[in-house]
Amino acid sequence: MSVKHSLLALLASSPMYGAQLRQEFESRTGGTWPLNVGQVYTTLSRLERDGFVEASGAADEEGRIEYRLTTAGRAEVQRWWSAPVDRGQTPRDELAIKLALAVTLPGVDVPTVVQTQRTATMRHLRDLTRLKVDATEDLAWSLVLESLVFQAEAEIRWLDHIESRLARVRPTRPDASSTAGHRRTTDSEATR
Repeated sequence: MSVKHSLLALLASSPMYGAQLRQEFESRTGGTWPLNVGQVYTTLSRLERDGFVEASGAADEEGRIEYRLTTAGRAEVQRWWSAPVDRGQTPRDELAIKLALAVTLPGVDVPTVVQTQRTATMRHLRDLTRLKVDATEDLAWSLVLESLVFQAEAEIRWLDHIESRLARVRPTRPDASSTAGHRRTTDSEATR
């Protein structure tokens, strides 16, 4: 998620304080990706340093500074809107890392890890579906929910795929007499 571009997009509508930016971001995304106010101010400092935002005046009586876009900031927002999201910079997926480690380390009950995740993901999908019923009036929140629903459904399909692969790679152990003199075929050999 690009906090930088999200803040620039929000500032394109009007100047705001850091706390307002945080509130607007969370409101428009349904609180799905909470922002730490410190993260907002750190990002604003970088944006100011890079010439994308500037203070729109002196600090108010509470010490808050309102920020606005510069010409370069407006151009950057337009560039962001017109460019696709770069999928080449794949974010770390904790579940993929966990399962990759699970299948390579001894003593891990991989099917149980998969089933535990499936149960949690199905519960999450059920909760998202309930939320979707109430979000019909709020288009932004509805779009975020639909994205999360599709991601959860894809994760369940992926977990099904993993179970299928595990069944092919680690078949149920036959009795010792039927394996005497035979070496186990690996997944890559089986697909040749």
